[in-house]
Order: sequence, then structure tokens, then C-alpha cells
Amino acid sequence: MAWFKKQQFTLLPIPGAGNRVPDGLCTKCSKCGVIQLTRDFVENLRVCPQCNHHEKLPARERIEQVVDPGTFVETNADMVSGDPLHFRDSKAYPDRIIQSQKLTGSKDAVITGHGRIRGVETSLAFMNFAFVGGSMGSVVGEKVSRCFEYSLEHRVPAVAFCTSGGARMQEGVLSLMQMAKTSALVGKMRDAGVPYISVLTDPTTAGVMASFASLGDLVISEPAALVGFAGPRVIEQTIRQVLPKGFQRSEFVQEHGFLDLIVPRSELKDTLGNVLAILTHQETAQAAPRDDGMRQGKQQ
Repeated sequence: MAWFKKQQFTLLPIPGAGNRVPDGLCTKCSKCGVIQLTRDFVENLRVCPQCNHHEKLPARERIEQVVDPGTFVETNADMVSGDPLHFRDSKAYPDRIIQSQKLTGSKDAVITGHGRIRGVETSLAFMNFAFVGGSMGSVVGEKVSRCFEYSLEHRVPAVAFCTSGGARMQEGVLSLMQMAKTSALVGKMRDAGVPYISVLTDPTTAGVMASFASLGDLVISEPAALVGFAGPRVIEQTIRQVLPKGFQRSEFVQEHGFLDLIVPRSELKDTLGNVLAILTHQETAQAAPRDDGMRQGKQQ
């Protein structure tokens, strides 16, 4: 016989309580799982203060962090992908484009323009992974090419911030043609002595990595970024071997000679400014304390 009988209680909802935690108030680190206020996370450049993991960064935020305030002029903003193959997977290609446009506020997976980095006039391209995985279709290839053409015409350096899953399969061979087009323009810049810096962020893979992303006079990467052509899982399944620890992460890639620098996000603007000043024989503007009101990320 039981000494007591457990009573059942019904919890009644508190009138007007609703959802006590507003959507978007907190952000969880995708690597270590630490939870922090989204406001603090954004101020810390979307770098986890616990494990130093660099989360993916929206292109507009990247522009705010890197380009001198008030100097960025966007170009070719209204270019939109067509549907040459009438492609459909789980949804029609035009519907997928519209969905990404609503998500990101951009017409395609790259924002291009020109502005100043620490006072040095620069032609700029910012890829956005949130737009169909940062894939390169005809619009991305054309906008990046025009970015390089601006550098050639005005003899100013170019900087491309790369993040991509590769060529956009929904445009077939037309997307693959962009690899040759962008690479050819990088070759023209090199022949003309116009500097080009490539910044690889997580992830930079496949057709983009195999073209203009890997062809910079200086190739920089953020820490622990996935950098390579095919993904590690695909390679393991193909060669039926276990890959080394850290394979295709930026530190591994630099160790094997394919990267020049690995720069934390909090130091990226100053590093680019100094390098651009050296390459163009200019003086760089000095960073103000706590630049643009953003805190320095904790470095491990």
C-alpha cells in the first residue's frame, strides 16, 4: 500500500503571457552551443566570444564592417537571373529566386560597388551565402566581371569577399561559363598591374573557389573557413579513405601553401587597409578606437 497518493495538477495558462521570449532575441552558436543576446552577437561581428567561431555574415553587414562609412556606392543592383532552362527541382527556379530575394533583400547572390577601405578607393564584391547558397549563376558572374572591369578602367584595386557552394546548377553550362569569364578578367588585371585581393569566408567551394576566389594576388581567409573544391564527405566517399583532421579548413589549407593569410574578422578591415595602401603606394587612414562602435571579438 502506498504511503500517499499523488495528486494530478493541471497547469492553466497565464492570461496575456504569450511567448515570453521574443523571436530573434537570442542566438545560439552553431559550434559550441553558447547562447547570447543577438544584439551583443552582432556587435561582436557575429564571432562567438566563447569559442571564436566565425558565423556566416550577411553581405550588408560585411559592407558596414569593412567599408568606410558613407563611401560605398552599389552598382548593377537591379540585375536579375533569368530561367534559361525552365529548371525545376523541389520548386521552380524563379520561385526559388524570389524566395531568396525576400530573405536577403538583394536581387542575387553578390553585391558589387566601389568605396573606400581605410581611405583607399577600391572596387568591391560581397557574396551572400543566404542567397541560394551563394551560388554563381549568370548574374553573379556578370556582376563580379563588371567589378573587375571597373578596377581596370579606373586603375583601383579590387577586393572580393567570397562565400559560395559553387556554380548554380539551375543555369547549367551558363553558370560554368562564368568561371572562365571571371578568371580571364583577373588575368587582365594582373597583366595591367592592378591589384586584386580575394577574401575567403566560410564556405568557399566548388566553381567559385576554382575560379576568381583562388586567383588573388593576395588570398586571405577567415579562421576555420571551409575552403576547397568538393566537400570532405564527397572526397571520402570517392577515394574511400579517411581524410586528415581539419582537412579543407583554412588553417590546413594555409599549411599546405594555398593561402597567404588567416585574419580574424575583427582585424580584417585594418589588414586590408594596410595591404591596399602598400599596393597602391598610399597612406592608409588610421582606425578610430572601437571602430564603428563595434567591439573587438575575443581571440582564442
